[in-house]
Amino acid sequence: MTKTLDYQLGLVPYSRTTLVNKIKAQLSDHRFQHVLRVEQTAIDLAEHYGADVERASIAGLVHDYAKQRPDAEYRQLIQQEKFDPDLLNYGNGIWHGVVGAYLIEKELQIHDAAILNAVRRHTIGAPEMTTLDQILFVADFIEPGRDFPGVEAAREAADESLAAGVRYEVANTLQFLLARQQKIYPKTIATYNAWVAK
Repeated sequence: MTKTLDYQLGLVPYSRTTLVNKIKAQLSDHRFQHVLRVEQTAIDLAEHYGADVERASIAGLVHDYAKQRPDAEYRQLIQQEKFDPDLLNYGNGIWHGVVGAYLIEKELQIHDAAILNAVRRHTIGAPEMTTLDQILFVADFIEPGRDFPGVEAAREAADESLAAGVRYEVANTLQFLLARQQKIYPKTIATYNAWVAK
């Protein structure tokens, strides 16, 4: 069941409808539909775990706001705004979270630290993650449109606890990258060491 919220906390300086339209203008329809499903999954997880539903909704909506920006724009921002220069050795899969939060704050006028941090962390996690961080991280991985080997196990883990969902996702992502011999961003390894390694 689709749930929509009337935002009450003043976290967004305009209505949910306006926010949705601003996001839709930046994304392909395929990506936009994913964003709507992540929002619903984040709301469901927030309700299930007694977390802030409004922040979960907003974080779900904005998490991929900058996903389809050109690589050149990201490279310029990383240098201009003095982000970690090591980011230049990676790509959009990392950038749209870490650097995307900057664009969300500048362009959408969302300044809430909890939402921006959740967006920053949804691609790489972090050794310490708030409940909202975990909700967005997991929601992005298990939303109903996801269809990959292990997604049902990921959903079961998230139903057990947010931490179990995070652990499953981090381990799965690392196995995926290792199997393809892809470069792994060091902060992803730090997340793995904190959440999964025994």
